[in-house]
Amino acid sequence: MSNGGYRLRPDELTAQVTVLAALGDRADGLVRTAGELAQRLPKLGTAPPALHLAKQLRDAAGDAGLTGEVTAASAELSRFHQDLAVAVDVYRRQEDDVANSLGKP
Repeated sequence: MSNGGYRLRPDELTAQVTVLAALGDRADGLVRTAGELAQRLPKLGTAPPALHLAKQLRDAAGDAGLTGEVTAASAELSRFHQDLAVAVDVYRRQEDDVANSLGKP
């Protein structure tokens, strides 16, 4: 807090935007991996209990399981990343406008 107000540090927020972008890329990789797991049928044998277990494992990795959860988390992270990037950009423009209107460099 300075001079009775708050001041954001856009450079620090921009760094956070960059970190969120990297996390988003990693989350996308997890989505691909979870999707690949959901497509594979584990090699547990052909006995009925083994086939049943393999189906349960495959279902757990599918859209309603791990793949769905990771996809939802990735989408939420992407939305947050975009919102933060826009907020930083708007803040910078408004700060520049105020500085220009006050004749500050």
